[in-house]
Amino acid sequence: MTPALRTERLEFLPYRPEHEDVFVALLRDAEVCRWMGQDLVPEPEIRTLFRAILTDVYPQRRFDVWGLWLAGTYIGHAEVKPTGNVDGHELVTALAPGYWGRGLGGEAVRGLLRHAADHLGLTEAYGMVGAENTASLALCRRLGFRHVRDVVAEDGSVTKLLVIPTTGTGGAAGGEGSG
Repeated sequence: MTPALRTERLEFLPYRPEHEDVFVALLRDAEVCRWMGQDLVPEPEIRTLFRAILTDVYPQRRFDVWGLWLAGTYIGHAEVKPTGNVDGHELVTALAPGYWGRGLGGEAVRGLLRHAADHLGLTEAYGMVGAENTASLALCRRLGFRHVRDVVAEDGSVTKLLVIPTTGTGGAAGGEGSG
């Protein structure tokens, strides 16, 4: 079962049925979708995805997925999951735009790295960041991610495949200038 996690300011809580509306609102935000490299999906599809987390992902222990909470307010989403791009696990974070630039992205990634090392036994983790997402790429550089290769989609868009060791990244507390 996905455990609850804590960092200095954030709570990583497994989703519960009552979180569906905030999850949908996050993934219906055009800016969030743009930087996650996905199209804006119709609301019914997002609701189906959310329900699959509760009925498939958690019961089958497919991967760890959380809602991110700051002082009791839902601010985003996080995952550690196997990736199809390499033999390894990918870290996924998405924050609501109102929480960008407060160091919460870096804090969330450090929390995921700690979980990956301490609970999953991973020695490294990957990130996929759109080449145009300069803020997230800068955050990844500050955290110590290293570029592995570019992944070019059929439409010509480029995503940077990055890797980082799960240990020696400064722990899970503290904040970054942006992210």
